[in-house]
Amino acid sequence: MAQLLVLSSAPGGEAPLPALELLSHRVRTAPADAAHLVEAADADAVLLDARVDLVGAKSLCKLLATAGVSAPVVLIVTEGGLAAISPEWGVDDVILTTAGPAEADARVRLALGRRTPEETSGRIQTSGITIDESAYSAKVNGKPLDLTYKEFQLLHFLALHPSRVFTREQLLSEVWGYDYFGGTRTVDVHVRRLRAKLGDLEQLIGTVRNVGYRFTADEDETSRGRG
Repeated sequence: MAQLLVLSSAPGGEAPLPALELLSHRVRTAPADAAHLVEAADADAVLLDARVDLVGAKSLCKLLATAGVSAPVVLIVTEGGLAAISPEWGVDDVILTTAGPAEADARVRLALGRRTPEETSGRIQTSGITIDESAYSAKVNGKPLDLTYKEFQLLHFLALHPSRVFTREQLLSEVWGYDYFGGTRTVDVHVRRLRAKLGDLEQLIGTVRNVGYRFTADEDETSRGRG
């Protein structure tokens, strides 16, 4: 489940992509103007409504790039507007406003998958969580998390390897280092504390019974559990 920001100036609050309402992603809508670009920093993906004002949408795409927004940008267009889209827009994908839920979800997932941690300059944005490696900070839905150094390292390492299962021994080695003399129980303690701080998103750190833990951001919400 991703945190999506829809930039739209549609009159009367008309949804530019109705299919989003049928998906499980968290969706925020803001006016398509420069004043709201700051909200894009905490989104996993930005969907820009270009159905009516193609010129304005193109300018906004350039502003997103200039502002250093790392989230992928997906244009919402009508079929007639497709002819105006070119590589110089700098967007990750386009989607027709008539797209169904399956196509909308697939395009969002593909756009997210094209952005690797290296491409986001040390920033990871997924499922409402933003991790800034260079600043050793993390946010949940835009709100800063008060993490210890090891809690941050643990969250960062798991988020770098979504869906991959790690044993407690592997996490101890990767996060605490080979020279750490404590037992694997410390991993369980830090996971418990980290989940408590994640609040409503605690399920992102899933338990694989008798094995270890994994970051479950790319899985269906109903399959996530603490074990």
